[in-house]
Amino acid sequence: MIWDHAARVRFPAPRKMVKDTKKFQKKVENFVCEHCGREVIGNGYTNHCPHCLWSKHVDKNPGDRAEKCGGMMKPVSVIKTKGDFSIIQQCVKCGFEKKNKLAPEDDFAEVIRLSKGESE
Repeated sequence: MIWDHAARVRFPAPRKMVKDTKKFQKKVENFVCEHCGREVIGNGYTNHCPHCLWSKHVDKNPGDRAEKCGGMMKPVSVIKTKGDFSIIQQCVKCGFEKKNKLAPEDDFAEVIRLSKGESE
């Protein structure tokens, strides 16, 4: 018990919260993009190729590598929410869609092409 001297009240001591699983797992991984073939240097938050904006369907939660599909994630559109731009990607194998924030290293010319519907 914790005693609050000012209020002259006792409170139960706070319990430590234990998480069962982490929703985000930072993974620093370099990879060769399976779409454009360029080498990508990962920083632990890299989730798509900064050159062509494609990704791979490998995560259920960011960084866990638990998704068995393994299909390529095609960039299909760009959206703006709360001042941030994100890429919407769709798996060409199973159709799953996800949103990824744009990164500073992303090819902005490719982002513009995608926003105009001119990308592959």
